[in-house]
Amino acid sequence: MSDGLQALVLAAGSARRFGGRKLLADWNGAPLLHAALACARAAPVEGVTVVTGADAADIAACVRAFDPAIRLVHAPDHAEGMAASLRAGVASLPAETRASFVFLGDMPRVSRDVLAPLARAIQAGAPAAAAAFGGWRGNPVILAREVFGEVAGLTGDTGARPILQALGARVVFVESPDDGVLFDVDAPDDLARANVRP
Repeated sequence: MSDGLQALVLAAGSARRFGGRKLLADWNGAPLLHAALACARAAPVEGVTVVTGADAADIAACVRAFDPAIRLVHAPDHAEGMAASLRAGVASLPAETRASFVFLGDMPRVSRDVLAPLARAIQAGAPAAAAAFGGWRGNPVILAREVFGEVAGLTGDTGARPILQALGARVVFVESPDDGVLFDVDAPDDLARANVRP
């Protein structure tokens, strides 16, 4: 099922609300970022790419400690927001990429159960698919190559949201068995809640 599929993990933010260095914070005895990388590795993909920005050297070292085979791409304009990270990541993907998952580095509890169904939605012809829980869209999302061109026009800190909104009913939603697809770590207190499920 992995034919032509890739995964991006966005790990470029400065984490101002957290006080900085959020993705390097401890979560169950390992850096928080490692949990997101494990989610990406569990997806039916040919490769994983991490987009760095703030604390790039330390984030890169953290990624290599998890798996030296993971690709690293730097977003020099990362201070603009999530769109800059997504643009850099998509631009770096191999030419034969048919679609890419997009994971967020601060979301450690994504259910593996949504990954294969998201891939199947793309293979069935959807331009995009997204995890959901309780009627709310979450992450990860997966974007087909047909919308990669629109990623280049994204700006600010909104990620792929404008693309998904424009696609409307063409987006396939995959219901998650739990709220891990909605949960992200914003503040230090969130780490305690993140630890509920390794």
